[in-house]
Amino acid sequence: MMDDEDQDIRADLVRLRQEHRDLDFAIDALIETGRGDHLTLQRLKKKKLAIRDRITHLEDKLVPDIIA
Repeated sequence: MMDDEDQDIRADLVRLRQEHRDLDFAIDALIETGRGDHLTLQRLKKKKLAIRDRITHLEDKLVPDIIA
């Protein structure tokens, strides 16, 4: 894998991890204040899971396949 591609992936990972944390805080805030309706919370949680899946995919691209 090329170094530029690695750097791009790492930059994406930083951005996605921050977005994941932001969603986590937003979900917690909506739950604590009671302002979040069920549908909004469900959508935010689904988006958070999609971001987690994308993070996992990118992390897998950075780790070379090792045949055991």
